[in-house]
Amino acid sequence: MPGRFGGLTSDVMTQANRQETSKQLILLLGDQLSLNMTSLKAGNPETDVILMAEVAEEASYVPHHKKKIAFVFSSMRHFALELEAAGWTVRYTRIDDPDNAGSLLAEVKRALKETTIKTVVMTEPGEYRLKADFKSWVGESGIDFRMHEDTRFICSHDEFRKWSSGRKQLRMEYFYRDMRRKTGLLMNAGEPEGGRWNFDTENRKPAKHDLLFPRPLAVESDAITADVLDLVDQRFATNFGTLRPFRFGVTRSDAERALKVFVEQALPCFGDYQDAMVTGEPFLYHSVLAQYINVGLLDPLMVCREVERAYYEGNAPLNAVEGFIRQIIGWREYVRGIYWLKMPGYTDENFFGNHRPLPNFYWNGDTEMACLHSAIGQTRDEAYAHHIQRLMITGNFALLAGVDPHAVHEWYLAVYTDAYEWVEAPNVIGMSQFADGGLLGSKPYAASGNYINKMSDYCGNCRYDVRQKSGPDACPFNPLYWDFMMRNEDRLRSNPRLAQVYRTLDRMDEDKKVAAQVSAKAFLASL
Repeated sequence: MPGRFGGLTSDVMTQANRQETSKQLILLLGDQLSLNMTSLKAGNPETDVILMAEVAEEASYVPHHKKKIAFVFSSMRHFALELEAAGWTVRYTRIDDPDNAGSLLAEVKRALKETTIKTVVMTEPGEYRLKADFKSWVGESGIDFRMHEDTRFICSHDEFRKWSSGRKQLRMEYFYRDMRRKTGLLMNAGEPEGGRWNFDTENRKPAKHDLLFPRPLAVESDAITADVLDLVDQRFATNFGTLRPFRFGVTRSDAERALKVFVEQALPCFGDYQDAMVTGEPFLYHSVLAQYINVGLLDPLMVCREVERAYYEGNAPLNAVEGFIRQIIGWREYVRGIYWLKMPGYTDENFFGNHRPLPNFYWNGDTEMACLHSAIGQTRDEAYAHHIQRLMITGNFALLAGVDPHAVHEWYLAVYTDAYEWVEAPNVIGMSQFADGGLLGSKPYAASGNYINKMSDYCGNCRYDVRQKSGPDACPFNPLYWDFMMRNEDRLRSNPRLAQVYRTLDRMDEDKKVAAQVSAKAFLASL
């Protein structure tokens, strides 16, 4: 019998019959593509039905990058076949199904109406919005509903609440040390490997064009993915981003091969150059694995174990391995904890009271600033930029320019394949835009053109002069930086990490201060 996914087969009639006698409906979301989901462990392949649905509400609540939509839909379709091969009955709704109800909740209601199932089971969604929708519906409907904890994470909500309780400051570094102790990663007789918890000071080298940069695994599209790409072309034609070429893997085996390529080819140099930026080199030595981890195709702890093994087998240096593991069990777990601790309301935080609209060039890259042109162009083409491009280029500019942090948050959520609100919002609202006033980060990540010039080759190809501090030809980051510090002085001067900045400002000639403010105002007006 012809199947649902690009000509592959599945026993649709048998599944339809089994749905009539099923006991539980297990809702599986597009970022829960793991056989280890707690919802699946609470089910029985012989008696329960899995519901998976591509719905307009999730595909369009922000204008997602075309590659992101294609990645999620194709990964879902492939995972549905993996579930069927494991003996599960899968009720799968494509976005072009004429009976598609348009939202996950509406699809659950439709499934209950069309079957005799009375119980709904799911693993906790990664977004507060979805969790609240289902909790509200359950309260009104009285349905037998069970929401299980997402155990793909190392730190539970309760554990993070206990860790944060009573602390004046919630700093990732101390949380990370607890996660090292809990997992045993890079630990030696209770002490950190190498005698230090953090080797970040060794991971700030600029990169040169003469280095040989490996490429992440590129996967050729199969019939399922080709069908999805055509669908995205038709239904999301006006969305941001370049759809083809499409190189992402969409299965567990693809993701595992991508991990192997990273560990063998890129990890040894990852640490040294993780903060570097090079024109025309979007990946450098980065793993480009976050999208696989965040949808469930890779287990984060397994990834860390593989990276750790490379160190103990002498195939990667400690600074690279520790830096990578810190991003997973430290930062990734930490921002999730912050998200659930502070939602709802966290995405509306606006410490500086910024309300400038997001500049149009964030959607088209049409700017003469070489760094932003490069980072946004890469984002458009790859649905990817590494953490320093996100933090110190696009994020830094939005912070200095006084852009509304909620608009910045929605842009990041839309344009990156790995972006899900639980991980993206704290990174943007807290770290990048300092909109939470210092809950997540100890100071704003604001920088002038000097930092960009040090860590990249962008400035050498720019129409603006990074050496000039003000005037129409000055790098805009220079006057914007000092204008930011001056207009937010009442909020920031007491921050001990900015003491040196304000001492420098105090010594600055009044004419230079005025010149910076005038230049910043003129540039912002030109936006």
